Amino acid sequence: MSGHVFTIAGGKGGVGKTTTAVNVGAALQEADYDVVTVDADLGMANMAAMLGVEFDNSLHEVLAEESAISDTLTEGPGGLTVVPGEQSLEAFADADPAKLRKVVKTLVNAYDVVLIDTGAGLSHEATVPLGLADSVLLVTTPDEVAVGDANKTAGLAKRVDGTVIGSVLTRANGPEDIEAVASDLEHDLLAVIPEDAEATSDEPLVLHSSDSPAAEAYRRLAASLVRILEGESAKTVVDEETEWFPSEEESENAAEEDTDDDDESGGVFGVFGR
Repeated sequence: MSGHVFTIAGGKGGVGKTTTAVNVGAALQEADYDVVTVDADLGMANMAAMLGVEFDNSLHEVLAEESAISDTLTEGPGGLTVVPGEQSLEAFADADPAKLRKVVKTLVNAYDVVLIDTGAGLSHEATVPLGLADSVLLVTTPDEVAVGDANKTAGLAKRVDGTVIGSVLTRANGPEDIEAVASDLEHDLLAVIPEDAEATSDEPLVLHSSDSPAAEAYRRLAASLVRILEGESAKTVVDEETEWFPSEEESENAAEEDTDDDDESGGVFGVFGR
């Protein structure tokens, strides 16, 4: 049985696509799925740097026909397998995005789940993974531009016969963030990830900060993706899954504590950091 390909996409850069890919990957790996994450952000590859892993061969070399995909497989945290990308302009210029199809075909025969992290924008290299996916997951922050770009990405996915299964809202600081995007997003929210200052450390949050609200949210998202792997519909966000938002009283107390100690991060929703 072939593996399932999830493409993590979103038109705007910096919304947390890579962070989502590695945390969902680690959570699915914990759930006994054999997972590989592919850094297909050919222009701004950063997965290896984010995870603090070293590698000998890259996806760029495979797409330039200078290496085999088996040579790129790199062990990441928690047993996660990573196919890293390079950051040089020369590597970007030599890589042919069209050859990603062959890469994915090879990986789905070896892994239960293939998670493809894409680049920002509506370029050719960002479009190819949309058409290769069994399921496309959109990522956005509460930012209005990010939401609009996520919708544009959904439209592009439709043009290349990609199937969007839902959206993920990252860097949320309160219920008002959900309210601000829910009516504008064209696809249901599958997860709301609270802001977390530790999200870009060398290990996925689900491993190094497993009890944090963000880690729990990523695990719920992974559980929703498991439903898809089992042939069911993804579960959308419900009220009980956003109880990590602090109450008004807690927010006021956090703000007072933040004022008393300038070294503490967080702002009005200080329990999460910024």
